[in-house]
Amino acid sequence: MSPTKGNSGRSKGKAQLPQKTCASCGRPFAWRKKWERVWPEVRYCSERCRRLRGRSTSS
Repeated sequence: MSPTKGNSGRSKGKAQLPQKTCASCGRPFAWRKKWERVWPEVRYCSERCRRLRGRSTSS
């Protein structure tokens, strides 16, 4: 069962979704439906952060 659905089949809301911290920018990001099967492997909040991994993103 996905984290977005409870026993009633209704959405829980964004506040109750699992969160992680991006390994590149350090910002928190929440679970997304498209990451359902690979959530344990997800490390970056976006494609941009994945490409820029290891580089400093200070502005």
